[in-house]
Amino acid sequence: MGAVLYVCMTCRAGQPVPEDEVRPGTRLYDALMAEPIPDGVTIRPVDCLSACDHGCSVALARSDGWSYVYGRMTPDDAPEILRGAGLYAQTEDGLVPWRDRPVIFRKQSLARIPKLEP
Repeated sequence: MGAVLYVCMTCRAGQPVPEDEVRPGTRLYDALMAEPIPDGVTIRPVDCLSACDHGCSVALARSDGWSYVYGRMTPDDAPEILRGAGLYAQTEDGLVPWRDRPVIFRKQSLARIPKLEP
């Protein structure tokens, strides 16, 4: 099963952004799309992840495992976000061993959501 990396496109990183300026969430998405995307990972833009007080946010999800929401991401984090997403996609249940996770995933996790049970 593959993983989906959702990227909040409307994020303003907690700051006012003029309408004619590119939002930080869009810059993060663009940075992610400019990097090689790991096997098993799909990147999808979304309008809002409701983590507005935590800067740019992303979510990792899969139908057969745990999901995560991470905040305070920047375009400079794109390679580590994708490294973590690749590790997540390779797991059986969405649980990457803590020590193997990128530091930004260990320190900037906002939520861990259990898989849906039928």
